[in-house]
Amino acid sequence: MSVDKKTVVNILNEIGLLLELKGENPFKSRAYYNAARTIEVLDDDIEKLIKEDRLKDVKGIGDAINKKLTELVTTGRLEYYENLKASIPEGLIEMLKIPGLGPKKIKTLYDKLDIKTVGELEYACIENRLVELPGFGEKTQKKILEGIQFIKQFSGKHLFMDAYIEATSLKQYLVDSGLTIRCEIAGSLRRRKEIVKDIDVLATTESPEKLMDVFTKYEGIRDIVAKGETKTSITLRSGINVDLRVVKDEEFPYALHHFTGSKEHNTAMRHRAKQMGIKMNEYGLFKDELPIKCRDEEEIFNSLNLSYIPPELRENMGEIEAAEKGLLPVLIEEKDIKGVFHVHTIYSDGANTLFEMVNAARDRGYKIIGITDHSKSAFYANGLKEEDVLRQLDEIDELNSKYSDIKILKGIESDILRDGSLDYDEDILRRFDFVIASVHSNFKMNKDDMTERIIKAIKNRYTKIIGHMTGRLLLARDGYDIDVYKVIDSAAEYGKIIEINSSPYRLDIDWRYIKYAKEKGVKFAICPDAHRIEGLDDVKYGIGIARKGWLEAKDVINTYDFDELKMVLK
Repeated sequence: MSVDKKTVVNILNEIGLLLELKGENPFKSRAYYNAARTIEVLDDDIEKLIKEDRLKDVKGIGDAINKKLTELVTTGRLEYYENLKASIPEGLIEMLKIPGLGPKKIKTLYDKLDIKTVGELEYACIENRLVELPGFGEKTQKKILEGIQFIKQFSGKHLFMDAYIEATSLKQYLVDSGLTIRCEIAGSLRRRKEIVKDIDVLATTESPEKLMDVFTKYEGIRDIVAKGETKTSITLRSGINVDLRVVKDEEFPYALHHFTGSKEHNTAMRHRAKQMGIKMNEYGLFKDELPIKCRDEEEIFNSLNLSYIPPELRENMGEIEAAEKGLLPVLIEEKDIKGVFHVHTIYSDGANTLFEMVNAARDRGYKIIGITDHSKSAFYANGLKEEDVLRQLDEIDELNSKYSDIKILKGIESDILRDGSLDYDEDILRRFDFVIASVHSNFKMNKDDMTERIIKAIKNRYTKIIGHMTGRLLLARDGYDIDVYKVIDSAAEYGKIIEINSSPYRLDIDWRYIKYAKEKGVKFAICPDAHRIEGLDDVKYGIGIARKGWLEAKDVINTYDFDELKMVLK
């Protein structure tokens, strides 16, 4: 059994971490981290390289690692990795999830205080045992306690991307069985929530028992929690729980609406139905005890004198009232997107060349790509010095003269410095077609100062787009403390564009603010924040957030032709 490239990269990185936890020579762990990065950006198929005995010739892959990778890829397991993992208490690996707690500190806690679990660490913090520990102190202890609370808060929650990939694969598996009549993903995934707790799948079939048998034989299962004819629950190896519900085909539209949610939307819909003398539940609509037949969800909404409400809007945030008046927006779709912005290359911290990223955009049918490597203050991301900027701009000119089917915009992701200024002087800034201004440092400023910092950047004539406004990392880091409404008001006043950062780890700005910004007249850019070719495809996650925020194609600059875009960015 072979393993894919992503698994190989993850295992190499984990070996590096495990070696650090054991206190091994740092050069040894670094060799595994470097090998992981090498494999990640490798164009050639790793199985083919191993089969042809060419992996050892790849720079960064030494003889020892080559042997281990050969064993891993050809057998599906690696004894060295399994033994290494078994030699370290499982709780130490769990501690790595605590923000700000790295392998060295975890090893100290284990060696000095015999702490082996997150629970033991929390107790040690409450007992003030870390205050006198070398390399820690009162401040670090407080941060660790806060970090523990943070991971507790998010246990059992998953990124939309992770759940969506699992759910689409599982749905296809069920459809391919030939046993389903209808099959759909429901729940918060269908509503495109950025964080989900589990996966809900709804199906109709003439053979419920057979379908449940097929479901429980899915290769990604870790545990079967419960099994029945109408509902079966499993846990995937990824830790995500999945419920498969089987209903009668005539009940499917009502069940799909009910299990899509949200709870608040469903409550409001039932209230509306009751006012019309209609009973509404997951089994149907009933008037005077007689069923109102609906073939799909659209007919359910029509029966309640409403236009169809897309799943993304079903949060009881004005969608029912708008549907009653025929005022729902025509939501943006993936086919509307003509260009992408916020793209990194090897000039800063990207994995692919400018040439490769441009051609990947062409392959995807895009007509415009905006290149935005990091600015010079982002030393941790190999930010561009002035001479690097000029070199990149020349290369963009060359590619623009070469291709007639795509326009390459000269951009930069400029750090917003602590005082709100941008990262280059005017002579450099004026050379760009557009500037994305983003905060990448000094996250702990107080609310007023951070808000004013961003507003000062908005007022800068060269700023065109405000990048990942709150700086949040989903399930890992809360956003910095800012007055989002005040920042939106400022963007509206100065005609600046707000980014919907489509990285599935960010999805920032939060969709709950988007409708307000739209009403203020703010335009948006759906940006993949791509650091490699595959990252360009993250635009789809941003589209889900844009739809949740009631955005139409006209609200998003990615849908504009080049001439329209030039007017907006000038």
